[in-house]
Amino acid sequence: MKKFKYFKLSKTKKLRYLNNYYKDNLYIIFLPGFQSDITGKKPKAFLRYAVKKKVGFLALEYSGHGKSSGRFTDGNISKWSKEVKIVIKKLVKKNDFILIGSSMGAWLSLIQFKYFKSQIKGFVGIGSAPEFLTRLMWKKFTKKIKNEIIKNGISIIKHGEYTYPITRQLIKDGKKNKVLSKKINSNIDVRMFHGNKDASVPVSFSKKILKIFPYARKKLYLIKNGDHSLSNKKNIKKILNELDNIISSMWQFVRKLIL
Repeated sequence: MKKFKYFKLSKTKKLRYLNNYYKDNLYIIFLPGFQSDITGKKPKAFLRYAVKKKVGFLALEYSGHGKSSGRFTDGNISKWSKEVKIVIKKLVKKNDFILIGSSMGAWLSLIQFKYFKSQIKGFVGIGSAPEFLTRLMWKKFTKKIKNEIIKNGISIIKHGEYTYPITRQLIKDGKKNKVLSKKINSNIDVRMFHGNKDASVPVSFSKKILKIFPYARKKLYLIKNGDHSLSNKKNIKKILNELDNIISSMWQFVRKLIL
């Protein structure tokens, strides 16, 4: 297993990451979810896969997540997506890559198309949750919770399987980062994996993502008895099998261009 490394954002701020370095090759980039880190089964499995396939790999923890610097309550979608952009530019550079976004990571992945559209050769979503702060959380909050957030700037809430602090600035910033109303005209492979027993995010969110890719080769996999994380061995194997298919189709396309 590769050792964790730290990317310096500044003299006092750093982000923890995992990578498999290749100077000139395809990369797989994994973006974890809300309050998640990179010590779980999915990033480890994707790293092992990348090493085996001899492709690059990158996974990182946003500020306020895992062992990265900063407080979680100071973070928001704009800040975390900017961090992703900076790390990709510095570590992946001009290499092509496939994005894998888990939950909120799928939202941050979609934002990256603004900056790396020509480099992104595939996109895989796992329990995807784009715009969940306004489309899901805020709508379900009681009047009491909403008032607490507005008045105090923060509230500790329970959503599905998880409990976490939600800040006023986080909700406000989420409204500015809309991704589901803009088409992404990339001719790439897009795969959505969603558990039919996901207690946190409805499958409709994955379906909404597929609609914004009019020219993609796309498919939704609804996982029977699957939860939000889809991190057991069986589910990870399904995702890796589809990664194989995406990479194989990429190589075939490149070979046709050469010939």
